Amino acid sequence: MSQGTANAIIAGASGLVGDELLHQLLGHPHFQTVYSLSRHELPFHSNKLVQIIHPELRVTSWEDSDLTPTIGFICLGTTKKRAGSNKALEAVDLHLVKEVATTMHLLGVKHIVVISSLFASRYSPSHYLRCKGKMERALKKIGFDHCVFVRPGPLKGERVKPRKDELLVQSIFKLLHPIAIGPLAHLNPIPAEDVARAMLELSLLAEDNVLSKVTIISGKALFPDPLEHQTD
Repeated sequence: MSQGTANAIIAGASGLVGDELLHQLLGHPHFQTVYSLSRHELPFHSNKLVQIIHPELRVTSWEDSDLTPTIGFICLGTTKKRAGSNKALEAVDLHLVKEVATTMHLLGVKHIVVISSLFASRYSPSHYLRCKGKMERALKKIGFDHCVFVRPGPLKGERVKPRKDELLVQSIFKLLHPIAIGPLAHLNPIPAEDVARAMLELSLLAEDNVLSKVTIISGKALFPDPLEHQTD
């Protein structure tokens, strides 16, 4: 496992998974400094945490003396209902994620771990899943040493503003859980903290060069021991 320390940067730390991930990063001894790229100041502080605040998630200044983040995490995403239109959703889930990833690469990030979605594909009939698939394809071309995509199914956790669709899915699959086997098992709701833990563990494996250059982890494989289920 990784020796010494590393510096990381995370975008989307105010979201369900991002909040869990940030807390885990700050509590992990391997990470010396954690940069948080967000639109608004986060409501907590840590000696490890450096907040970069910009309404468009841009890094407008960087000093030579600033510690270089070599690991990046992106937990950005929206829904059509929240965004208001397919075009607005694409602006976040595809274009903003690509811009943030490009910025992270320019800052020195070598290994990036990104939240996508179960069944993401640029050929999907679903606009949402098509955006996720296009996003994955775009990030693969940026030049990271390792590009890791986690594709969770329905998420369990408490949002500041709960999404009605997620609450509905959680209730449905709670009833279906006893028969959710095979491919259906990927649709079992997964706690946000487990997705965050998998992202952190996968970043360390990428740093150790254990993973393939492009790694995709989906659904049930995000429960403990994600390496066991890795695919190219």
